[in-house]
Amino acid sequence: METIIILAIVILLFATAFISKRRFGLLGLALAAGSILSGIWSYEAGLIPSLFSIPSGSLTSAVVSSVIILLPVALLLFHGYSYKTLISRVVGASLLTVLAMAFLVEPISHVLVIQGVGASAFNWLLDNRTTIIGVGLILSIVDLFFTKSTHMSDKHYKH
Repeated sequence: METIIILAIVILLFATAFISKRRFGLLGLALAAGSILSGIWSYEAGLIPSLFSIPSGSLTSAVVSSVIILLPVALLLFHGYSYKTLISRVVGASLLTVLAMAFLVEPISHVLVIQGVGASAFNWLLDNRTTIIGVGLILSIVDLFFTKSTHMSDKHYKH
């Protein structure tokens, strides 16, 4: 059951990134911002569900942390540069999915105990998350260098 939940998260992340056509660079840096915000706000944001009579616990804390991590990405899915080709959309969505799972693996590991088929992949991701995050953020910055403003080539300045 836990493997199905993880697989559903992966499919949802990939599909959202693929359909939105947004570039990996800005979304990857938004994940980093969400992770920082999660570290700062996780306790205060964890108090919000208790206002609605939702019992606090490790599940509530994991969900709140995950939502805070993904919130900047969700906001930026509707704004920014986009990919033009199918291959670049698949690569960008794949990179974003792997980077997002590297950020989400810590809160998820506090709640779910993965067994069976996906346990080795999940444990590998958990063990190597800092390397994946480091490489992913470098690739995000590199991707930002490849973005071109479409408005710059259209402007003709008259002096």
